[in-house]
Amino acid sequence: MAIMITDECINCGACEPECPNNAIYEGGVEWAISDGNTVKGPYVLEDGSKTDADDEHDPISDDFYYIVPDKCTECVGFHEEPQCAAVCPVDCCVPDPEHVESKEHLLARKERLHL
Repeated sequence: MAIMITDECINCGACEPECPNNAIYEGGVEWAISDGNTVKGPYVLEDGSKTDADDEHDPISDDFYYIVPDKCTECVGFHEEPQCAAVCPVDCCVPDPEHVESKEHLLARKERLHL
């Protein structure tokens, strides 16, 4: 499953540089699939909708840091554990019950994001 940041976030920013997928954004900042990787052109999001990798999307949160589920791999293929959760001083990086995914699915996403 993807990781999410709860509203207990203190906006310290410790998590953002730890994400190997550039899936973490400061509150209020738009996101794109291509941020921090080499993905270009058409891209199908997890909900089946199509976008261009460079298209900017509305922030998931305006008030605190957030994780884009379409880019989160729980650090599978990179680290033993999600690095955002490992560095979070208030333990607000937790599994997202809305995005339960297998290790195989997370590895496939990693391959799509890191061409």
